[in-house]
Amino acid sequence: MLNKKMQKLGEERSVIREIFEYGNARAKQIGRENVFDFSLGNPSVPAPDGVRTEIERLLRELPSEKLHGYTSAAGAPEVREAVARYVTKTFGVPMRSDLVYMTCGAAASLAVTLNALAEEGDEFVVLTPCFPEYQVFIEQAGGKPVPVRTDENFHIDLSALASAIGERTKAVLVNSPNNPTGAVYGEEELTALARLLKEKSAQYKKPVFIIADEPYRELTYGAKVPYIPALYSETIVCYSFSKSLSLAGERIGYIAVSPACAGSEEIFSAVCGAGRSLGYVCAPALFQRVCAKLLGQSGDIRAYERNRDRLYNALIKAGFTCSKPQGAFYLFMKSPLPSATEFCEMAKKHELLLVPSDSFGIEGYVRISTCVDYGMIERSLPAFSALAKECGL
Repeated sequence: MLNKKMQKLGEERSVIREIFEYGNARAKQIGRENVFDFSLGNPSVPAPDGVRTEIERLLRELPSEKLHGYTSAAGAPEVREAVARYVTKTFGVPMRSDLVYMTCGAAASLAVTLNALAEEGDEFVVLTPCFPEYQVFIEQAGGKPVPVRTDENFHIDLSALASAIGERTKAVLVNSPNNPTGAVYGEEELTALARLLKEKSAQYKKPVFIIADEPYRELTYGAKVPYIPALYSETIVCYSFSKSLSLAGERIGYIAVSPACAGSEEIFSAVCGAGRSLGYVCAPALFQRVCAKLLGQSGDIRAYERNRDRLYNALIKAGFTCSKPQGAFYLFMKSPLPSATEFCEMAKKHELLLVPSDSFGIEGYVRISTCVDYGMIERSLPAFSALAKECGL
């Protein structure tokens, strides 16, 4: 009668969303100002002024039927051209507009790309800790996720990765800046990754792709984010404007197939076919055009950096252990208890809502979103201090 797999997936809600909904319910009981919700990665800084300016210009200058009507399935040609020009100029990779596919955010980009690549028995390597929905997207596409733990600093462990890649490996998912750790993979380690994948591709006589998941590209604190297609030809970029432009609810992004990929045109055809099969065609027309004018821009990163520094310093002073992130807007903190879930339940007694790391593919940590109001961080510090004392720190 029903697809039981989908029913089960619907009933097993995202841990992050569950905590967020708990926070909403708790706020009704004791007041929003008394709940310290660090669960959701929802941008907290305003969109750049150019977003409003461009929306107003488009509303004023374009007829409604053009502005809100269907674009081509892969996106408006002028938007795809703008993306290709930006990539070519900014990163030195000669991107082509006919290899750019506009999508409904990073989730759609990943789902479409995975469905375009996956054949029966294919394996997709994910570097853990990682975004929990990777497993959902890979399995939905018919692939098998293969988790590979990063090193103690949350950077690529090449030895572990080399052992995990086999004849069924189709791609490695690379997310930098990383959710949940904030790590930014440097050029040296990405060059070493490219070298390894070239060797594995030659060994198995087929390409091992990189799927570069890049929703946090612009959100860094002094770290350089290498553009992976400049280092490795067999790369497909999945990008989202949700974080950089604070447009999470508008669901807009793109897929860019590297022109240097062997069979890039066939890959793009598969992307188009997957988009058609999944119903991800014609991304929101208004925001396609808005984003085309704001490529490479971002909200006020200084606000995120201020949040990071204030909370990181306070947590370290209280006795907690966590690495200082180079990008994104999360802190990844070591749980003082063996069970991160038990620690998060303890934190709830102090009205602190943290996300246990288990769903990110690693035990013993919690993710703390720093894309929150600075005032909430200040109000939360006594609660963190009390929690540290309860844990014996």
